[in-house]
Amino acid sequence: MSDKPKAGDVTPAITLPLVGGGEASLGGRGRWQLAVVYRGKHCPLCRRYLGRLGELSERFAALDTEILLLSGDPEEKAAATKEEWQVGLPIAYGLTVEQMGTLGLYVSAPRSEQETDRPFAEPGLFVTNPEGRLQVVDISNAPFARPDLETLANGLAFVQQKDYPIRGTLG
Repeated sequence: MSDKPKAGDVTPAITLPLVGGGEASLGGRGRWQLAVVYRGKHCPLCRRYLGRLGELSERFAALDTEILLLSGDPEEKAAATKEEWQVGLPIAYGLTVEQMGTLGLYVSAPRSEQETDRPFAEPGLFVTNPEGRLQVVDISNAPFARPDLETLANGLAFVQQKDYPIRGTLG
């Protein structure tokens, strides 16, 4: 695994295909972006988390924040996730183990073929500011340890209203 991205770093440039066609890029300039890495279709905790994010998506839209979901699932599993979980947000798929490393994500091996058939990323959340820098970085090694999304939305509103600086940049 490579070094973990740090608050204030330029968001790593990763472009992935989207379920339904087209592609999406992590980060970018001129906009806010919330990129959420989920473990994959096999994860019931991810289903709940993405469901909650869907419920709050209008709140993030009001903060002019684009939401992008990412996983290492192949196209067919990502498409099934979108349909079966009724996800109305863009889902990018095919995140490679190398790209997971670029993002500093923890990577796990499946416990069985029933779980999944490939290594997968543990949860990660990245907020990129309009300058293309990481405003918030949250990387977990377990599916049950993730930021509360309502608190995140409140914090992002504060950051935007107060022009609050990126925190945690001294080391």
